[in-house]
Amino acid sequence: MASKPIASDGPSSGLIRLGLVTALVTGVMDQVNKWWMLVVYDIDQNGQVAFLPFMDLVFVLNRGISYGLFTQSDHRGQYMLAAIAVLVSIGLLVWLLRGEQNRLSALSIGLIIGGAVGNAIDRIHLGGVADFYLLHGFGFSWYVFNIADVAIVAGVVGLLVDVFWANRSNASKPTQ
Repeated sequence: MASKPIASDGPSSGLIRLGLVTALVTGVMDQVNKWWMLVVYDIDQNGQVAFLPFMDLVFVLNRGISYGLFTQSDHRGQYMLAAIAVLVSIGLLVWLLRGEQNRLSALSIGLIIGGAVGNAIDRIHLGGVADFYLLHGFGFSWYVFNIADVAIVAGVVGLLVDVFWANRSNASKPTQ
């Protein structure tokens, strides 16, 4: 079976480009925001700052994964978590380059890749992921997150919507 060429002028090349540009923009936005928060704003020295009625700025170096699970206290553990993020990103990149997506899935894959790479850079450079945004309200405090985390969650939600939407539209088609 012949494989599809990666670089083509067909409709899939535009979707591949969308995913790659989304990954690049997401990763750059995440890293610029982290640089600004750590170096320019110096959030570590400012402590917790009320930003919005439901959001505070605070610095947390997350040495684990979501919600601090699987905390790794040494560099080997951080490198392992970074390697996992890079391997997942490579798998998603291969999926993207196969060119079998629609607009939503290409965008979603790009968001996940950009977010995962942004957090992997933190693990290697800082020894953990820099998180800054704390949501709270009605007596509850949720987790502290960053732009990469938002991109990953949005990307996963986008892929889930795409899967369920595709299944729903396929189920409504008449069978022969």
